[in-house]
Amino acid sequence: MKTIIEPFRIKSVEPIRFTTKEERKKILTDAGFNPFLIHADDVLIDLLTDSGTSAMSSDQWSGIMRGDESYAGAKSFYKFEDAVKKITGDEFIIPTHQGRAAEKILFSVLGGKGKYFAANTFFDTTRANIEFTGAEAVDLLNETGKHPEKRAPFKGDMDVDALEGFIKKYGRENIPLIVLTITNNSGGGQPVSMKNIKDVSAVCKKNNIPLFLDACRFAENAYFIKMREDGYKDKSVLEICQEMFSCAAGSTMSAKKDALVNIGGWLSLNDEELAMKCRNLLIVTEGFPTYGGLAGRDLEAIAQGLEEVVDEHYLQYRIRSTEYLGEKMLSNGIPIIEPPGGHAIYIDAKRFAPHIPAEQFPGQSITCEMYIEGGIRACEIGSVMFGKNAMMELVRMAIPRRVYTQSHIDYVAEVLIEVYKRRNELRGYAFTYEAPMLRHFTARFKQL
Repeated sequence: MKTIIEPFRIKSVEPIRFTTKEERKKILTDAGFNPFLIHADDVLIDLLTDSGTSAMSSDQWSGIMRGDESYAGAKSFYKFEDAVKKITGDEFIIPTHQGRAAEKILFSVLGGKGKYFAANTFFDTTRANIEFTGAEAVDLLNETGKHPEKRAPFKGDMDVDALEGFIKKYGRENIPLIVLTITNNSGGGQPVSMKNIKDVSAVCKKNNIPLFLDACRFAENAYFIKMREDGYKDKSVLEICQEMFSCAAGSTMSAKKDALVNIGGWLSLNDEELAMKCRNLLIVTEGFPTYGGLAGRDLEAIAQGLEEVVDEHYLQYRIRSTEYLGEKMLSNGIPIIEPPGGHAIYIDAKRFAPHIPAEQFPGQSITCEMYIEGGIRACEIGSVMFGKNAMMELVRMAIPRRVYTQSHIDYVAEVLIEVYKRRNELRGYAFTYEAPMLRHFTARFKQL
């Protein structure tokens, strides 16, 4: 096979500011040992998140200039609406400024004390928006997905038997919604199979409970289905996307991922009454229903990004470039979630630093050391982020779309190899400050 090259040429660049190790030690200490609190200008390679960090295309920047900034009924909204409907097939499309805004609206309407929601694995903002209403969020990941070292094609799947038990335990009348996150971010960026989507959908329909997709990385999930699931290799990614969404009653979406933009999202539904309630709340919190907290130029960029993200040359490059980093890690003995996911490589912090117990946050220790060694910013996904709900202790290296080259990724691997060589020297951390919700964003730590 020939080398898989980037399906684009670079037209504009921005400089990276280099720092010394001694500078980075002070920077990290001043930030309370929390990479979220480091100034971006002090980061060499930023793998904190793939959300809103994509490089936009020349066609998207062209759309920025065409944006219709009319308050109501802007033509940019209708272009956005058509692009979303083409993929989801959903009737009611509500724009929001990002994914968590869509979650906030949806769960504010459906949540409340005594309500229960289930997912393969909820991500941080989804869980927070559910629990903020007084409801409870329950993860029902399949057993294989809980073991980083085990390989399987669809480790993001929901445990269907557990779902049926969940419904029996809490009662369908107390369960407003079931969620499937595709790909499964907290579960290592692992894809969900079409079979699992259909099986979960069937259980939901039998119990008259709506199924929603957390669709942030829908195109990457569809490409995994095309590559790994029987009966899909000859289908286009767009066709697979449409089949996935046809199994659900709606979706929440952060366009900052697979719509290849820096801001934006949506809530899509087919229930007219629910859509009306959500739109009413949108007007209070986000804006008029044809802009939803976004400028017309943002809606244009999303519409174009949705055309580009289903291009199979792009997806082949995207998935392979992530896999490339994963192979570098594994070949040097660094434990990761296997196989590599779509948008990120997840270090298994328990195996990387087994001498640091979960209550001393081994993932946080690794992220801090990555920054000191090479100026790389990553994100802990474990006991810092999820507390008692943490299933695994992970460090996520999320790769921004169309941003870094192979030499950048080689540098990341070199830094990680160096940190791994002296892993026994790593020390645990403890909180000096933590917020009551989503504490990982603003927490401060001390080294133990």
